[in-house]
Amino acid sequence: MGYLSVFLLIFLSWNFFILGTHQLQSSQTQVLLQLRKQLEYPIQLEIWKDHTLDFCYLSSSTQVNITCQDNFVTGIKIMGDKTVKDSNFDGFAIPTVTLSGAFSMDSFVTTLARLTSLRVLSLVSLGIWGPLPDKIHRLSSLEYLDLSSNFLFGSVPPKICTMVKLQALSLDGNYFNGTVPDCLDSLSNLTVLSLGNNRLNGPFPASIQRIATLSDLDFSGNEISGKLPDLSRLTSLHSLDMSKNKLDSKLPALPKGVAMAFLSNNSFVGEIPQQYSRLVQLQHLDLSFNFLTGTPPEALFSLPNISYLNLASNTLSGSLSNHIHCSSELSFVDISNNKLTGGLPSCLSTALDKRVVNSDGNCLSIGFQHQHPDSYCMAVPVKKKESRSKDMGILVAVIGGIFVATLLLVFGCFFVCKRCCSRGISEQHLLHKTVQENSTTGLSSDLLTNARFIPQVAKLGTEGVPVCRVFSLEELREATNNFDRSTFMGDGSNGKLYKGRLENGTQVAIRCLPLSKKYTIRNLKLRLDLIARLRHTHLVCLLGHGLDTGGRDDSSVYKVFLIYEYVPNGNFRSHLSENGPEKALKWSERLSVLIGVAKALHFLHTGVIPGFFNNRLKTNNILLNEHGMAKLSDYGLSIISEENDKHGANDKIRG
Repeated sequence: MGYLSVFLLIFLSWNFFILGTHQLQSSQTQVLLQLRKQLEYPIQLEIWKDHTLDFCYLSSSTQVNITCQDNFVTGIKIMGDKTVKDSNFDGFAIPTVTLSGAFSMDSFVTTLARLTSLRVLSLVSLGIWGPLPDKIHRLSSLEYLDLSSNFLFGSVPPKICTMVKLQALSLDGNYFNGTVPDCLDSLSNLTVLSLGNNRLNGPFPASIQRIATLSDLDFSGNEISGKLPDLSRLTSLHSLDMSKNKLDSKLPALPKGVAMAFLSNNSFVGEIPQQYSRLVQLQHLDLSFNFLTGTPPEALFSLPNISYLNLASNTLSGSLSNHIHCSSELSFVDISNNKLTGGLPSCLSTALDKRVVNSDGNCLSIGFQHQHPDSYCMAVPVKKKESRSKDMGILVAVIGGIFVATLLLVFGCFFVCKRCCSRGISEQHLLHKTVQENSTTGLSSDLLTNARFIPQVAKLGTEGVPVCRVFSLEELREATNNFDRSTFMGDGSNGKLYKGRLENGTQVAIRCLPLSKKYTIRNLKLRLDLIARLRHTHLVCLLGHGLDTGGRDDSSVYKVFLIYEYVPNGNFRSHLSENGPEKALKWSERLSVLIGVAKALHFLHTGVIPGFFNNRLKTNNILLNEHGMAKLSDYGLSIISEENDKHGANDKIRG
């Protein structure tokens, strides 16, 4: 009997130890189940069914991930599917778009605050709506907060400034329409601050100048106005995006270590500061669509790391010296739609290397088309003011003319629409039927036609990318010397791959993709247009396509050519081994590649509607450009060819 008692004691102690060590505390489990209820039982949380689940040991996915430590929840990441945005959102629930009218953001935050050890919280595209309450500061242990792509509105609560452990704050793609609290410098550990694509207004918060740890700052797509202050004290800043706001000051000083600066689509005035010529880490500078004047500093073109320089659509004037030296890294320059005169420096000749240069819309004497006459770029003398009555007469005449023209345009559109309406309905019905009959992915014509980006994704590196266009078969034959064997790069389930050079000198990779199904031209172009929208820094850029109908007249396509940018530095697999054909990457370089691939996949899954999930993630399809930046190839092909989804492709776009 004594032995039995000892055995029972050991057994009970062992069970207590196991349960205490590995299972989540019941109070934490109750909180998770309550959160599921408040989120109105999203399909992503279908597995969260009862108290017997060991949440800490549930298998993670791209949509749901729970992390635990010492029987407490420390991290929650949930990616929802409510990605459709409504520009008419006015602060009330929208059926099928947001959570229901019964949802309370205040109660939801109260429930979250019961997870006292929570360090990571990411709730994206879940249809969460309402003002973000001040009590968010009760999540005092948070280090990472991401509530992007929801329907939060109002001001960013000032109490968020008391969450001193925060390292990353992302509220992109919501409807915040107030001001940003000017106390963010109390977040002394903050490295990422991302508030892009909201409706924030008022001045730029001066306190941000004092966050020494800040590396990424994104306020793009808001209505921030006034002056952008000196940012040179942000010594850790790597990426700055203030594009698409209403800033109207002179350009600010930037920190020496900044690599990416997006300042386009504002109302910046004055000359480009000479200080920008000393930003030796700068890789990407976009100052387009402002009111900048003067002559661009010559040293901008020769910064050691500069690869992208966009000065388009300003009022820059003067002439560029022929002695300008361009950096070997410089691959894209846009100085179009300014008032520059004289010749184009030899290093900006489009015939050189792989450098893309756009200089249209100036008064340059370079013999190219699309240049204005010299008179266009000359200073226009200011005329003396004439009588007030004459000015008023001219104003009335202009307004009257605009009114009449608008009326004529409205009536014209009305009659045209009325005439074409019946035909348009018939064609759409026919198109819908065609897409359904030939669809390999279950995508309807509405999805194919109306696919669109989520605003806050895929900004980096997409501006200035050449527009996707249609290539003739003659152009492709000329680019590949009639598809000569010397241009052949590989063969696989995704078709043959050729290396080519376009007429302007741009190197490209051309994939010849045979179609397993018979598509009409119109049907296929819808699918190609959807793939063409996939633009991201870490995706191999699709420059265009060509169609081969086989010389038949039945409007069917039998073969499609996809023209991609040429990625010269091999694939990731060849850089993994010392015995490989390429130089093996260091661990830090490998980590950088994987981060780039993760960003590409995140964009493909969430940055466009509908998302792309069959993306051939293999080391062979991860390519490296001349800077060692990762670019994912062979994505989105499942929308064209069902057969491609059934086979593994070992070919690649590479040099």
